[in-house]
Amino acid sequence: MTAAELDIDGVTLTAGAHRLVEDVSLTARPGELIGLVGPNGSGKSSLLRAVYRVLRPATGQVSVDGADAWSLPVRRLARTVAAVVQESSAEFDLTVREVVAMGRTPHKRLLDGDTSEDADLIRSALAAVDATDLARRPFDQLSGGERQRVLIARALAQQPSLLVLDEPTNHLDIRHQLEVLGALRRLPATVLVALHDLNLAAYYCDRLYVLCDGKVSASGPPADILTPHLLAEVYGVLSEVTIHPRTGAPQVTFLPQ
Repeated sequence: MTAAELDIDGVTLTAGAHRLVEDVSLTARPGELIGLVGPNGSGKSSLLRAVYRVLRPATGQVSVDGADAWSLPVRRLARTVAAVVQESSAEFDLTVREVVAMGRTPHKRLLDGDTSEDADLIRSALAAVDATDLARRPFDQLSGGERQRVLIARALAQQPSLLVLDEPTNHLDIRHQLEVLGALRRLPATVLVALHDLNLAAYYCDRLYVLCDGKVSASGPPADILTPHLLAEVYGVLSEVTIHPRTGAPQVTFLPQ
């Protein structure tokens, strides 16, 4: 697994006459963990869809290691980019291990079986999200949080150069939120992740891009971006932002109106 560089250059996304994202530019350097934050409807999920090639830009370009992501052969893209999305189906008639093994498909030819390397990668991916004991369970019988962890494991098993995740901590308890984000932090890959929890974003992300009404309102290191003024402007809430004495990361406390 090697890290890719992601460049989003002046991307506008539309749905009919409605603009979802307007003239957004973003760079994720190799090995960075970049956070997308912003209120509901700000364009985070739409922007991610342009990266993993579900929503084609009306204007602008998404590039991975200098190549137009929308021009890459499907197999090469699948070896390079993995995605964990919010709308994943639970209707897999497979065991958890079989679902995670699907992450190895882009690296195989038709009818190839699992190698010992595949088996090791699958075990490591399951362990990274604390799902080893789920391996033999039917996927469609898992809880929402368990399914989320398994889908993240599938993406890890894919060994992408660029990993894109849309709210990966949804449905997870606090322990597993920390474990999953810690695993992402340690990856030798580039990670682009949409998060609602600003304190998690502040601790785990190298840089943040704040989206509001489909545009980038601010970008930079969390300590520079997460200010009471910006949070009032973007989220419409009062807040206090301090530096946590143990982590050194910004800590946001929201205040009642």
